[in-house]
Amino acid sequence: MRTRWTAAFLVAAALSSTSAPAFAQQAGGVRTETEERQASTQDSDLIWNLIGALGLLGLIGLKRDSDNDGYTNDPI
Repeated sequence: MRTRWTAAFLVAAALSSTSAPAFAQQAGGVRTETEERQASTQDSDLIWNLIGALGLLGLIGLKRDSDNDGYTNDPI
């Protein structure tokens, strides 16, 4: 019952929120960081992507094994 209320609340919150419309910038003016990054032709992001992937793989070591036999709850 509690999960139904939580699911209903999340669905209602998702449906009630609206996203802000994206406005195109006028021609000329100062370019944003995202526009500058997209315009650059450097492929230096590959090394940072590999470092990030290696860091995410390192998080696997933090997972502890469960000694739950199915009849008792895990200790917190």
